[in-house]
Amino acid sequence: MRVLFGIDENPSQLAERMGMTKGAITKLADRLIAKSLMTRIASPEDRRSHTLRLTKKGESLVPRLADLADQNEAECFSHLSRTDRALLERVLKASVKRFGLNSIPID
Repeated sequence: MRVLFGIDENPSQLAERMGMTKGAITKLADRLIAKSLMTRIASPEDRRSHTLRLTKKGESLVPRLADLADQNEAECFSHLSRTDRALLERVLKASVKRFGLNSIPID
């Protein structure tokens, strides 16, 4: 699964799309901003609202990181049939739902 940032992303929408909490997105954004890979842009209409944007440096890493993610996924799951992969995904989603997990650790 590959999730890419658009030109400007609202943190709430990004959290929804990535299956993460807003808090996790904030922590991740803070780390990326500290590394000059992302910027936070305040909304001119609403000071409480902002968008996130990858910097040129951040954008340049996307293809390499996407390839690494694809390689990791292949290494971990290529031995499973399509049916088994779908089953694993269903089982994991059911466990997440049962235990009320709603955040993804990022540290």
